[in-house]
Amino acid sequence: MSIDRETFDQSSEAELKGLSTADRVLAFLATNADKAFKAREIARQTECDEGAVGTALTRLKQRELVEHKGSYWAITTDRDRLENHDGYARATALFNDHFGTEDREAWRAAAPDEPHPSVSEDTE
Repeated sequence: MSIDRETFDQSSEAELKGLSTADRVLAFLATNADKAFKAREIARQTECDEGAVGTALTRLKQRELVEHKGSYWAITTDRDRLENHDGYARATALFNDHFGTEDREAWRAAAPDEPHPSVSEDTE
């Protein structure tokens, strides 16, 4: 999976090892900004779990960082919004350093057993 040069330049080695699913999805879509993809293809290309990709896409859509039409997803064309997101990621890292990170196992335990609605056999 590739990342954009700005992320490469501004991230430490430890941060790059731990990119979240949402960051990986956003980086993939940014790298392929001239295309739209189904969630299953994004999962395959980013080597992420399909359910995690579906959840990430929904959250990214809520933040207006991706667009959704039919069963396809694409990165937003709003460059200002994307630039603001980068600042949000850095701020989150600072808060994590100060307050500690969230418990991933607690998130996994609370995750639904069923796949996200955007992930289904008939949407591919």
